[in-house]
Amino acid sequence: MSTNLIAFIVGAVLAGLGSWTFQDTRRAAEVSEIRLAQATAEADAREKALAEERAITTRYEGALNAARTREAALRRDVDSARAESDRLRDQNADAARRLASAPAGAVLEYALAVNQLFDQCQREYQGLAAKADGHASDVLTLIEAWPKLPSNK
Repeated sequence: MSTNLIAFIVGAVLAGLGSWTFQDTRRAAEVSEIRLAQATAEADAREKALAEERAITTRYEGALNAARTREAALRRDVDSARAESDRLRDQNADAARRLASAPAGAVLEYALAVNQLFDQCQREYQGLAAKADGHASDVLTLIEAWPKLPSNK
């Protein structure tokens, strides 16, 4: 064989190896780019999920804190109403004792005043009942409209 032919074969083999090495390196770079894109997408998805979880937790904790604040205020209002009711009960008992020995005119005047007060309380109670019914209807609407997960039956 001639040296030219050997040189040609060696050159062809070297060119083929070089081309194969270049293609291998290029494919490895493409795979690395795809893996990097996938890792970036996964990291972005994790970050987004974590941000959504934080937002939900923040809203949840805010709602719980607001509910605790409302509960404390309602407890104070109930205690205040109970104290006022006790005061009125004592005042009513005292008035009943004094009415037992009061003249007829004073008893009639007291009865008229109590009737007027009773009528006013009845109107207020009806207004309160209407508001309570409205709130109950709102709660029922929220419960019925709340999204539900489909049941697996």
